[in-house]
Amino acid sequence: MNRGPSQRLRVALIAFFAAIIGATASRAETVTFGTDWKAEAEHGGYYQAIAAGIYKKYGIDVKLRQGGPQVNHAQLLAAGALDFDIASNSFGPLNFAQQNIPMVAVAALFQKDPSVLIAHPGEGNDSFAALKGKPIMISGDTRTGWWLFLKQKFGYTDDQIRPYNFSTAPFLADKKAVQQGYLSSEPYTIEKEGVKPVVLLLADAGYASYGSIIQCSLKLATEKPDLVQRFVNASIEGWYSYLYGDPSPGNALIKKDNPEMNDDLIAYGIAKIKEYGIVDSGDAKTKGIGAMTDGRWKDFFDVMAKAGLYPAGMDYKKAYTLQFVDKKVGMKP
Repeated sequence: MNRGPSQRLRVALIAFFAAIIGATASRAETVTFGTDWKAEAEHGGYYQAIAAGIYKKYGIDVKLRQGGPQVNHAQLLAAGALDFDIASNSFGPLNFAQQNIPMVAVAALFQKDPSVLIAHPGEGNDSFAALKGKPIMISGDTRTGWWLFLKQKFGYTDDQIRPYNFSTAPFLADKKAVQQGYLSSEPYTIEKEGVKPVVLLLADAGYASYGSIIQCSLKLATEKPDLVQRFVNASIEGWYSYLYGDPSPGNALIKKDNPEMNDDLIAYGIAKIKEYGIVDSGDAKTKGIGAMTDGRWKDFFDVMAKAGLYPAGMDYKKAYTLQFVDKKVGMKP
């Protein structure tokens, strides 16, 4: 049977667009990206951007490397082994700046750090102020991190500190116990043991740290700003898709990378991220997910400098750039 002109045209167009797609894919730039922990809901937007082809749409092929207790991705980033990584909080970029290591934060996908204090219900430990003077289990890293904020704002003292071994067993065994945690992790574990804990989010008490901060080298941001912009934009779109679309593509990749994750735990994580406005709150409501501001960085730096963690005269602005954010990427009109 002879093909008519219109059919031949359709075939030619299909071949033409297939060639374009193939050429675009072949030109995709490969980047390495390190997360700050094993795959979990807190990385959902990035996994969604991979699974749903959002990075590919922006001409990027992302090789994602999970973090974990024995992985130092900040070190690998500084050494040039990674193109991008995630800093869990604002200390990471500021520490680079303090040490004159040329790395910059280019986007903050979490407006709120998910760090929490956890207490038993009915024990009078329902607020940060109520915990002043009471024993609290925290890690060594926390002692030189957000504990300084609690000391300054609520008058906590170091003699309250008790060692934290990253197990909920001591907490469950003592109704007076208070411990640190992560919004979607320890509370879930504790609830599974039949206790509905009091969960106090530091961000809601004025702790100004960002979370899930994308970092890269100053060299990359300067020499390849288009690549950095595309990576940031795709990551932002990934988070909008994960939170407000169908998260199942991202979840499937999360479970593949981390078999310890199950549907119930991931769903719990997503629910808490939404409930507490971890991603889409504050400046992100008007500037888009990933938003950062000079004022917010200054507030955090001032508190930590006053606590003695950084020199008061340090040029904290070397820690970040606003060049790639606050553009309302992914926001609905």
